[in-house]
Amino acid sequence: MKLNDWILIVDDDVELTELLAAFLEKNGFTVKSESNGVDAVTRIIEEQPKLVVLDIMLPDLDGLSVCREVRNHYEGPILMLTALEDDVDEVTGLEIGADDYLAKPVRSRVLLARVRALLRRYNLLSKYQEESESANNDYRLQVNGLMIDKVARSATIDNAPLELTTSEFELLWILAENAGDVVTRDFISQQFKEMGYDSTTRTIDLRISHLRRKIGDDPRVPNLIKTIRGKGYQLALK
Repeated sequence: MKLNDWILIVDDDVELTELLAAFLEKNGFTVKSESNGVDAVTRIIEEQPKLVVLDIMLPDLDGLSVCREVRNHYEGPILMLTALEDDVDEVTGLEIGADDYLAKPVRSRVLLARVRALLRRYNLLSKYQEESESANNDYRLQVNGLMIDKVARSATIDNAPLELTTSEFELLWILAENAGDVVTRDFISQQFKEMGYDSTTRTIDLRISHLRRKIGDDPRVPNLIKTIRGKGYQLALK
């Protein structure tokens, strides 16, 4: 389903929504808004905005539930607005498919930078998807039963499909590209920052933990994604 060329802000703080919308519009974006969680689900699925800025605290249905309900029907980026220093919101948002998060109080210029970065990444993926099938081999990797397709943004293990968030997929691709080599946390962090993510050691370790669980790798004795103490991670070659 093709995305429309506008941004939807979902927040019941009218003053903040108007401020952010005005700033984004000043910088060339078309912006619409929604204040109710239930109505937001309907609008996101039916109207398919280019990007969604989604607050967690909403009437009738919270933002985490909105994200969970729309994720299988909406392929665009979702930027969650979380409470200041609320690790639970951050962790849960990443687990259910949010592409990035931003803590309140929101600074307009930081929001603009995140929106631009998420859209650059989405547009790059769309460009890959439009390329011919003959070129697609450059964007496919196969290692240890894993099949990863960068163009389709899909992955399987032993032919079973993996349900990965955007960030988990990107992390798996980085590890697979460097299979057999140690990938440092600093390298992963730099790659993620270039893609527009707010990447820290904590979020990297968190995503590794989620990725291990989804590919069936025992976190106590991992066989596929190994922790190299003091350095980083390695997608092992069998």
